Amino acid sequence: MINVFPFKGLVPLPELAKDVAAPPYDVVTRKEAENLAKENPNSFLRVSRSELELSVDTDPYSEQVYDRALENFNHLQNSGTLVFDSTPSFYVYSLTMNGRTQSGLVAAASVNDYDTNGIKKHELTRKDKEDDRTRHIIKIRSHTGPVFLTCKPNQKITEIINQSMSENAYLSVDADDGVQHRIWRISEEQTNQIKSIFREISALYVADGHHRAKSASRTRETLRQQNDNHTGSEDYNRFLSVIFPADQLEILAYNRVVLDLNGLSDGQLIIEIEKNFTVLKLETVQSVEKGTFHMYLNQHWYCLQPKVKGASDSIVDNLDVSVMQNQILSPVLGIDDPRTNNRIGFIGGIHGTERLEQLVNSGEASVAFALHPVTIEELMDVSDADMIMPPKSTWFEPKLRDGLVCHCF
Repeated sequence: MINVFPFKGLVPLPELAKDVAAPPYDVVTRKEAENLAKENPNSFLRVSRSELELSVDTDPYSEQVYDRALENFNHLQNSGTLVFDSTPSFYVYSLTMNGRTQSGLVAAASVNDYDTNGIKKHELTRKDKEDDRTRHIIKIRSHTGPVFLTCKPNQKITEIINQSMSENAYLSVDADDGVQHRIWRISEEQTNQIKSIFREISALYVADGHHRAKSASRTRETLRQQNDNHTGSEDYNRFLSVIFPADQLEILAYNRVVLDLNGLSDGQLIIEIEKNFTVLKLETVQSVEKGTFHMYLNQHWYCLQPKVKGASDSIVDNLDVSVMQNQILSPVLGIDDPRTNNRIGFIGGIHGTERLEQLVNSGEASVAFALHPVTIEELMDVSDADMIMPPKSTWFEPKLRDGLVCHCF
């Protein structure tokens, strides 16, 4: 049984929604955030990446940064840019990109469900990133970046979402990257239906936002310890989420670039790879088939076909990202731990193979690998088995925007 809750969302005035809506804090650099917020005092990046207003030598984890985030968050409310809804609601969040639309339910998810694995994970988190978002959440007393959750396809949920979308959207933002973001409030009658539907659902899955979810859990524990009258019904026991039926989603590849060849020449690299793969030179770049890889080296593309497939009984070990890590990146290129090794970079599939070619041709990287995307079924299978994927296994696009709905406590 899964628990979801309506809440009084803090939302922008419709006419200011485009100014407020911002990319997630963790997909932009400080410089990118500074450029995006330039001449836009209402950009939510001034809350999620408040260091952009401070000197470049400011420690991004200093107390000054979190204080500025609170100051800016309060300003958006005091100026009337962000306002609270009058009644608790669920919402529909719909994104349209390149003619394709996905629509999900905005809800306050249960920290208890997360802690007891009713909300399942497939990635490890890093403590430094947990620390940052936990401090941010506690400082401003709000979850402002939604956790991207998914559930197995459910016709009842889809029907409610579609019914809500038959009305005019409350918020509509045509972002500069071409993605359309729209928000609807869900009726009180449908709110009660949603609660009942989710009680029949056995699990939710974190698709994207593992650090936000873990930080919400740590926030709850901190505030619980500070509250002698803790009951478990306080708003800090819940966190902001958008829940998409799995058949709405598309996962893109998460490609790899390696900065050097670990002391090997181009020819030696190919010889080492040929121990486990058939290496075929390609005349032109092609789409990557599941179970194979494409490698870009010295201005040429190669197809790498494993000589033995499915050698392991492990769900995780048979993932393409695991085969790449275990048979090429670690033994040949010396990338022992991709979570911490600074010789590897990860490029979301939204950037295409052109970005891989650019990085290698410019000398910023020595070799690039294009992978087939992980499937949503594989994500769920790994999560159900309580296993962990290699880091940077999935890239979801389009990204949810911060600032369109906040969950405060």
